[in-house]
Amino acid sequence: MKLSVVIPTYNEKIELEECIESLGAQTYPDFEIIVVDDGSTDGTSTILKNLKISLPNFTYYDEKHGGAGMARNLGAKHAKGHILVFVDADMTFDKKFLEKLTDPINKKLVLGTFSKEEYVANWENIWAICWNINEGWEPKRRHPKNFPDREPVFRAILKSEFDKVGGFTPGGYDDDWSLSQKLGYQAENAPGAIFYHKNPSTLIEVFNQAQWIGKRRYKFGLIGLFIALIRSTLPISILIGLYKSVKSKKLNFLIFKIVYDLGIFFGILNLLFFGNKTK
Repeated sequence: MKLSVVIPTYNEKIELEECIESLGAQTYPDFEIIVVDDGSTDGTSTILKNLKISLPNFTYYDEKHGGAGMARNLGAKHAKGHILVFVDADMTFDKKFLEKLTDPINKKLVLGTFSKEEYVANWENIWAICWNINEGWEPKRRHPKNFPDREPVFRAILKSEFDKVGGFTPGGYDDDWSLSQKLGYQAENAPGAIFYHKNPSTLIEVFNQAQWIGKRRYKFGLIGLFIALIRSTLPISILIGLYKSVKSKKLNFLIFKIVYDLGIFFGILNLLFFGNKTK
């Protein structure tokens, strides 16, 4: 089946070029690339114009900044493929990624897939390592141990299934879960679909990503939100940071934890006062 690879991007022009270059080496025989620029201000438009000229299977669209869910929906609306593949601009891929990711769908075994073979692309960076420590993930992977074979975030899905429920519900950090919620089933693991995803590599990136995460939906609603707000306060942040710094033998983690929790704190305040969920 023909594939449509949809990539939302927001101020990631360097990462986007690496992502497109990686897709250019894929073994899958028939796919198009659709990039949706979600209101970037870093010169991404120039990169997209050059790619449009040089790549026959490439197209792009611009929209006002509204978040990744809205951008993915726009890309899917213009897709010609039977299968939609959703990736991020800061990802790169093994040459058989698309082939392996969509193989269970092409064989009509499942309706949608994801991959557990997600590795940290910038593991040499100390803040990327600290991100894994904070998340409780395996070293060099972007998943915890014993990650299940089903999960609510689709990397590939039949376009007919996507269209059936109207795509994603835009909403910020966790809008990519909304497709599974609307469909009533989860993505199945596609063995061997190897890809690489960058963790935040500077303290500014850590803060910005944490601020976005802070605007997510919380279990138990307002109660869960206020618990998260308390946990992100400086005294608790220092205590947890010191403990995990000693446990992991990474003294930089204390600095990371303070910056990360500061981002969470401001993200929650932003959500409370402005309701702003977009990245």
